[in-house]
Amino acid sequence: MTGASPVDELRIALTVDDFDQAMRFYRDILGLRVDKEWHTSTGNGVVFSVERGTLEVVDVPDAESIDIAEVGSVVGERVRLAMRVRGVDEVQRAVTSGGATLLGGPVLTPWGGHNARVRTPDGIQLTLFEESDGED
Repeated sequence: MTGASPVDELRIALTVDDFDQAMRFYRDILGLRVDKEWHTSTGNGVVFSVERGTLEVVDVPDAESIDIAEVGSVVGERVRLAMRVRGVDEVQRAVTSGGATLLGGPVLTPWGGHNARVRTPDGIQLTLFEESDGED
């Protein structure tokens, strides 16, 4: 395929066991904006949004080196969410108070980030990060 990408939006869909807990965590603790929410006889759903989304693809050796830098050992899974935040230390405290489990950090990474890794209440690994000045 050449030219501009036909992809307009990247959406990651998480299936959770406790919808209400997930709503509290992502909406109330992390402050994600609710764009769409539904409650039907067949189930519940919500679409959150942030200002910017990216897709990061790494090979297994790089994923392992990221795990070692952030957590101290290889703990990664095939999918890990990462959110750039303002104030990693404060956000990490808020999310662990809100039910997440700290896996590692906050640490200064070899690539200049300030990162913390948690497992969310719904079992997803989440890296909270701040880039060093001048990074995007």
